[in-house]
Amino acid sequence: MLVNALPAKIRGLFRTFYFLPYALSASVMAVIWLMMFDTNAGFLNSMLAKLGINSIPWLTDTPWAWISLIVTTLWWTIGFNMIIFINALNEVPEDFYEAASIDGANAWNKFTKITLPSIRPVMLFIMITSTIASFNIYAQPYLLTRGGPGDTTKVLLINVLDQAFLRKEVGSASAMAIVMALLIIIISIVQFKLTSGRKGEV
Repeated sequence: MLVNALPAKIRGLFRTFYFLPYALSASVMAVIWLMMFDTNAGFLNSMLAKLGINSIPWLTDTPWAWISLIVTTLWWTIGFNMIIFINALNEVPEDFYEAASIDGANAWNKFTKITLPSIRPVMLFIMITSTIASFNIYAQPYLLTRGGPGDTTKVLLINVLDQAFLRKEVGSASAMAIVMALLIIIISIVQFKLTSGRKGEV
């Protein structure tokens, strides 16, 4: 909403700024965040040391490892979702807002009664695709933490691949993959049922 409300001259710059990380490969993304999160010489811990704060084991202890993976994933993928949301916002007819202003609606009423219902299909799309992407997360934990500390960040997809290619148990790996696919389908259906509705309905 904030980016979309910027003047046209700088709006494109901010869109590019937010979308740029999504264009990076997984290996480049991992190198950047390894430099940020390194316990001994990382940028974040260097800044904390200057403030007199002890170093944080970003990638070698929980819950910090999970926090690091979440931050990394959001930074890497949020630009794609932002572009889709901006396109959806631009599709909302201005006539709706003008009519609401004439009726005395404030900014909050416009947001809840016009903006949110109008972009509900896009919100549903983002929710479902983000859920599927979360189940398929692999590069971040593999490149940043190697599934550690211990197995605490060893996500389902890493387990499936280890089962298939390291332990050579293709049958059980296939079963795990099928269960994962069924979970994705079930969760997606539940999300669709809970959030879908007639356009314009709050």
